[in-house]
Amino acid sequence: MIEPVSLELQKFYDIFESVDQSKVSEFKEFLETNAVNFNLFKDGTFIERSFPFDMIPRIIPKSEFDELEAGIIQRVKALNAFLNDIYNDQKIVKDGVVPREYVDSAKAFLPEFMGINPPKGVRTHISGIDLVKDAVSGKWVILEDNLRVPSGVSYPLTIRRAFRHTYPEFFESMKISKIKHYGDELKAAMDYVNTGGLNVVLTPGRYNSAFYEHSYLAKITGATLASGDDLVVIDDEVFLCSYDGERQRVGAIYRRLDDDFLDPEAFEPDSLIGVKGITKAYRAGNIAIMNSIGNGVADDKGIYYFVPQMVKYYLDEEPILSNAPTYLPYYEKDREYVLANIDKLVIKDVAEAGGYGVLFGNRLTPQKRSEIIEMILAEPRRWIAQEVIEFYDLPCMMEGGIVPRKADLRAYVIYGEKVSVSMGGLTRYAMEEGNYLVNSSQGGGFKDTWVVEL
Repeated sequence: MIEPVSLELQKFYDIFESVDQSKVSEFKEFLETNAVNFNLFKDGTFIERSFPFDMIPRIIPKSEFDELEAGIIQRVKALNAFLNDIYNDQKIVKDGVVPREYVDSAKAFLPEFMGINPPKGVRTHISGIDLVKDAVSGKWVILEDNLRVPSGVSYPLTIRRAFRHTYPEFFESMKISKIKHYGDELKAAMDYVNTGGLNVVLTPGRYNSAFYEHSYLAKITGATLASGDDLVVIDDEVFLCSYDGERQRVGAIYRRLDDDFLDPEAFEPDSLIGVKGITKAYRAGNIAIMNSIGNGVADDKGIYYFVPQMVKYYLDEEPILSNAPTYLPYYEKDREYVLANIDKLVIKDVAEAGGYGVLFGNRLTPQKRSEIIEMILAEPRRWIAQEVIEFYDLPCMMEGGIVPRKADLRAYVIYGEKVSVSMGGLTRYAMEEGNYLVNSSQGGGFKDTWVVEL
């Protein structure tokens, strides 16, 4: 079902029904000139590909986005409080709100970092919150929280520049919220937690799928783009080394690599992209790492189930936005429901991300269904199940025509001295008809998102 829009907005969409193909070429040329790409690394093969964009933006009325903004800020504040709690007193566990087993057995929980508090108490510096709009209720629903290394924010920023270049008349006639301040807000957040020294964007290198984004974010924040071998730790302080041997102290690192590869001394010893000893500097309070080490416990899809309770527990507020209806096989009642209704549910492996480990019950063969049931019974903590959300399709320009495709929204949140949500976000859409997996790592495409005051 295509998302309904007002008559005023439909007039805008109608423009794209007969769009001049020269405009499409101009738009594409702008992106190619700026070397915008999103690479894939699948089955041991590096695939360098053009940016999979769609010219038709998603438009959200500002009045509708205002409620989203309030709910997202509320959620990120609660998640930051949860992380600070879980790495210190664990009051939420002691009070029985979150089962201890769900924390202790979370793959990304790092008990060796208990008692370490990041600068200014901020752990969720940059968050990506994934939402869909339910076609049945018309309400926005949160699908996932991404608090480790969320990617994609550079793409709406770049697409917006392409739109302004190709269609300046839209920005003269429509009240479209600006997103160009994102770089300033990100820099302010880096400066806020900086312990004294340079701001650095730490990249795994050009073969990473989001390397374009790493270099882009360094540029718009004035930070230094560095790889692991550009940094050295001396006496628990981090320094940037130049080619002439000069060293400059680093105060904040926006890292774009996972915990496992961050420090070969503390995590994966074979990592060639991390910084040896950086966790010692973090423990000593001499460096701000954005996002903080150990955030993955809050990304766990099992922990996701408890976020509405976190909002009530830490903020004493009712959640503004809802989770998708979710069941935990860990609980006997939920387990019985999941096993009895597996054919109509979505089954997810809690430790997976990027669209991996997602199984649609109605697509399972009898043999695969039996195997999943056995795995759920053997390891109930490993799985969650969710009702299928029939979220809206959006019009997408593909193969010379306009077709409906499933689409979600990733909202970007910066947590510095204050918490702010970018007035737009990245709309991701599936390339195939009827596909519910829109993730970039699954080959999905991108749209800009316009927040418009009507």
